[in-house]
Amino acid sequence: MSETRRDSAPKGPPPGFGPMGRGPGGGLAGMPVQKAKDFKGTLKRLAGYLKPRRYALLAVLLTAIVSTIFSIVSPKIMGHATTRLFEGITAKMQRVAGAKIDFAYISQIIIILIGLYLLSAVFSYIQQYIMAGVAQKTVYDLRKEVDDKLSRLPLKFFDSRTHGEILSRVVNDVDNISSTLQQSLTQLITSVITILGVIVMMLTISPLLTVILVITIPVSFMVTKAIAKRSQKFFMGQQKALGELNGHVEEMYTGHKIVKSYGQEQKSIALFNGINEKHYNSAWKAQFISGIIMPLLTFVNNIGYVLICVVGGFLVTNNRIQIGDIQAFIQYARQFSMPIVQTANIANIIQSTIASAERVFELLDEEEEILEAVEATVIPSPKGEIKFENVKFGYKEDVALIDNMNIAVKPGQTIAIVGPTGAGKTTLVNLLMRFYELNEGKISVDGVDITDMKRGNLRSMFGMVLQDTWLFNGTIRDNIAYGREGATEEEIIHAAQAAHADHFIRTLPDGYNTILNEEASNISQGQKQLLTIARAILADPAILILDEATSSVDTRTEVFIQKAMNRLMKGRTSFVIAHRLSTIKGADLILVMNNGSVIEKGTHEELLAQNGFYADLYNSQFTGGHAQKDAV
Repeated sequence: MSETRRDSAPKGPPPGFGPMGRGPGGGLAGMPVQKAKDFKGTLKRLAGYLKPRRYALLAVLLTAIVSTIFSIVSPKIMGHATTRLFEGITAKMQRVAGAKIDFAYISQIIIILIGLYLLSAVFSYIQQYIMAGVAQKTVYDLRKEVDDKLSRLPLKFFDSRTHGEILSRVVNDVDNISSTLQQSLTQLITSVITILGVIVMMLTISPLLTVILVITIPVSFMVTKAIAKRSQKFFMGQQKALGELNGHVEEMYTGHKIVKSYGQEQKSIALFNGINEKHYNSAWKAQFISGIIMPLLTFVNNIGYVLICVVGGFLVTNNRIQIGDIQAFIQYARQFSMPIVQTANIANIIQSTIASAERVFELLDEEEEILEAVEATVIPSPKGEIKFENVKFGYKEDVALIDNMNIAVKPGQTIAIVGPTGAGKTTLVNLLMRFYELNEGKISVDGVDITDMKRGNLRSMFGMVLQDTWLFNGTIRDNIAYGREGATEEEIIHAAQAAHADHFIRTLPDGYNTILNEEASNISQGQKQLLTIARAILADPAILILDEATSSVDTRTEVFIQKAMNRLMKGRTSFVIAHRLSTIKGADLILVMNNGSVIEKGTHEELLAQNGFYADLYNSQFTGGHAQKDAV
C-alpha cells in the first residue's frame, strides 16, 4: 500500500458552462465556446460509443417524430374550431335565420386536441425514458473505460500533471458528455423535426405568410451576433476573474493559520476586494449586454407577428384563407422561433461537448505501463532478498539520475538510505516497487526479476509508511483495516497497540468509530502518522519501506514508535529513508547516495571510520550544521 497525497476535487462548474444555465455562456451571447482540435474525428469516435445502442436511438428518433407530429398538427385542428366559432358568431351578428354556434363540433375538436396532446406527452416521455438509458449506459461504459485506463497508467503520468487537471477530465468532462447526451441530443432531434414540421404546416396555410416569417430570421441572427460579439470579451474577463477569485479564496482558506499568525488579514481582504471588483465589473457588463438579446429578439419577432396579422387580415377579408388559419399560423410562428434559438444554443453545447470528449480521449490514448508477463511468476512466501544489478534510470531519457547501481540486500536486513535532496533515495524505492521502468539493468526479489511478476503481486509484498500521511474519509477502524482485507477487530486493536495509537484512539469520544473528516484534520499530524504505522503493522508485509516515519511525532512518542518499528522490522527486509541519522545507527547496511550513485556503504561505525561523505553528514547534525541537516 502506498501513501498518496490527497487533493480535493475542483469545485465549481466545468469549463465551457455559462452563467445563464447549461451550455456555454448560457445561450447565444455566452462565453467563448471550447472548440475541439479535431471535431470530425472526435465526433466519429464518440458516435462509436453510441453504435451498440443504435436501435434504441432509432426508437428515440421515431418517438420524437410521432410526439412532434401530434404537437404540430394541433394548432391546425384548433384553427378549424376557431373558424367554426367565428362563423357562428358572425352569422348571429348578421341575424341569419337559424344561426347558432356549433358547440358540438367545437367540443369534438377539443376532445381530439386533448387526445393529441396526451399522445404527444406519452411519446415524449417514452423518448426521454429511452434516451436516459442510452445516455447513462454510454457514459457508464466511458467512465469504466477511463477508470480502467487510470489504473494502467504509469506513475510518471500522475507526476507530470496536477490532480485537478486529471479530475477535471475524469469528472467534469465526462459529466459534460453525459448532460449533452441526456438533454441536448433529444432537444436537438425535437427542434429539427419541429422546424421542418412547422415549415410544412405553414406552407399549407399560406406560402406568402411563411416568406414574411422567414425574412425575420436573418434579422434575429444579425442582432444576436452583433451583441454576442460585444459581450464575448466581458465573459472572458468574468471567467478569468472568477478563476483568480476561486484560487485566492482556496489559498487563503488552506493557509488561514499562516495568514493570521503573520497578521496579513487586511492585505488578504484588500486583494480579495480588488479581484472581486474586477469580477463584478466584467460580470454585470456581460450580463447586461447579453440580457439585451431577448428584448431585441422579442421586438423583431413582434414586428413579424404584426406583419403576419396585417397581411393575414387582408387575406381573410379577400376570403383567400380562413380566420382559424391565421390563429394557427401565429401559433406556428411562435413554435418556429423557439427551436431555432434552441438549435443555435445546442450547436454551441455540442462544440463544448466534443472538446470535452477530445480531452477524455486524450487521456484514454495516453501511453500505458509496459504489459505484464503472460506467465507471471508468483513468490508464495517471499523472504526479502533484493538485488540491484547494473541499474540505470533517468526520468528523462537523455539525463541519467541513477547510473550503474549495484546493491545486494539479504533477507531480514535493515537498509538505511541517506543522502542530500535529489540524490535518488525516493527514486530507488519507486524503481523497487516498479512505479517506473528501468532504462537498463535488473532488479530481483528472491532471485525473480520484478518484470516477471505482476505489479499487484510485487507491491503486495511491501508495506509503506511515508512522511506524507494518507487517510481517507471514514472511521479510524476502517483506516487501520485498510492494511489487510478481512482483518478482525482483535487484529486491528493489536496493530494500534503495537503502534502506540490505541491510547489516543480510546480518548476520542467515539473511539475506533471516530470518523475522520476529508483532510483528517480532526486529529493531529502525529496521530495521523501513528494510524499509518498501525496500518502497516496490520498488513504484516515481507518488505518494509519507511520514509522518516517518526518525523511528525514528539520525542517521547518517537521512542515508543521506534521500539514498535524495531519489533516490526525484526525478521523483515526493511528500507529506511533517513533524514535524522541518529535513527539509523543500528541499520545492517547504510547506503550513502549522491547524484544517483551509491558512493559509500557500510555500517554506521564503518562509515564514520572512513571519515568521508557520511561522516560529514553525521557530524554536521550534531555541530549546528543546520543547512546540511535540512538537505539530508
